Amino acid sequence: MEAAYGQLEAEGYLARRVGQGSFVAARFARPPTETVPPLRTTALAALSQRGHQLVRGGGCSDPLTPFAFAAGSPDLRVFPHDTWRQLCNQRLRHEAATLAGYGDPQGYAPLRMAIAAYLHQACDVRGSADQVLVLTSSQQALHLLGSLLLDEGDVVWMEEPAYRGARTALAATGARLVPVPVDGEGMCPSDDLPLPRLIYLTPSHQYPTGCALSLSRRQALLEIARKQGCWIIEDDYDSEFHFDGRPHPAMQGLDRHDRVIYLGTFSKALFPSLRLAYAMLPAALLEPAITVRTLYDGHSNQLMQAVTADFINRGHFATHLRYMRQLYRSRRDLLLDEITAKLSHLLRIHPSPGGLQVLVELPPGSETRLTRQAQAVGVATPGLQSLYLTPPGRDGWLLGFAALSMDKIRAGVHRLQVLRADLPFTD
Repeated sequence: MEAAYGQLEAEGYLARRVGQGSFVAARFARPPTETVPPLRTTALAALSQRGHQLVRGGGCSDPLTPFAFAAGSPDLRVFPHDTWRQLCNQRLRHEAATLAGYGDPQGYAPLRMAIAAYLHQACDVRGSADQVLVLTSSQQALHLLGSLLLDEGDVVWMEEPAYRGARTALAATGARLVPVPVDGEGMCPSDDLPLPRLIYLTPSHQYPTGCALSLSRRQALLEIARKQGCWIIEDDYDSEFHFDGRPHPAMQGLDRHDRVIYLGTFSKALFPSLRLAYAMLPAALLEPAITVRTLYDGHSNQLMQAVTADFINRGHFATHLRYMRQLYRSRRDLLLDEITAKLSHLLRIHPSPGGLQVLVELPPGSETRLTRQAQAVGVATPGLQSLYLTPPGRDGWLLGFAALSMDKIRAGVHRLQVLRADLPFTD
């Protein structure tokens, strides 16, 4: 102890007073009246223009706990944790040292092969493992592609309404975001729109409306991309969870001119903290994208990539998805039945053939007021208005059901029965 005090005194942190002991040196002590300036204010004052734009976008964060009705949350309680643990242990027993090192920035080769095979079988995505880039998230993919493909002022067509994370990532490049209305057949561009450098789409299950992009519009947008030499980002964020009828094949599979970039993630199909996503890239973008990836975080976790490859190749992934589809469908059906029986005067349901949430429309002008009423009774109801680039948009909620038990769904709807709108829907 005496040696430690001596070292601190030698370095100037302590001062000894004869007969009184040791004290913090005066030059390190903060005067009692001194206040620390707020870090948030100081940091914002020093940001770049791009930094300000990123912060103004509000970020995109998933809820830390699955409360009613958080949108986009999978049920992590029913994941086969024991199987996953066994696969992890097997890999660690045989390849611990190898998997602890730096990895290929393009991704672990066996995982890329498994992803390519799965996408070809499940979504009709064309391309080989050599075209797959493994990333930590679809959000990282959007930032990477925006940096790689867009310059200041370039036009990006965005679905209206659209996923806020994509909007923020692409706007941060300095691009000009042009909202394109969505109807029952998906994105509906008009002839007077400025020509795009990039088109962002969620064609299989539009976020947040839930509609699918029709075949005729897919072909029309692919033709625009061919003529203009622009790129299409196909964000297929929850295509694994389609409940009614046959799922739509990927738009990328229709592309014969290599203009479509296909994005997917394991965050919902497996679990969010896995931090694994992927992009099927046109050949011309592969090497540039890998190079830019090395500037982000180098590579994804090798152990998790290896275990995910084993999980897919041994059939556990297909089994898990089949079970989750059945489970989520039953929860969606219950939510729709409960809303129809108890809240039809307040909520109008949009078709929901799949996904982890249901879009419900509210009476015009009521979203803010009804959201506050819902919060007052302990129910979270993610709003629709914030997903519009050019408000005001439609009033509504995006009600997540996947992470909720049957009892919690019933309880959540029951609590919402006390809500009152000035102008409720009428038959």
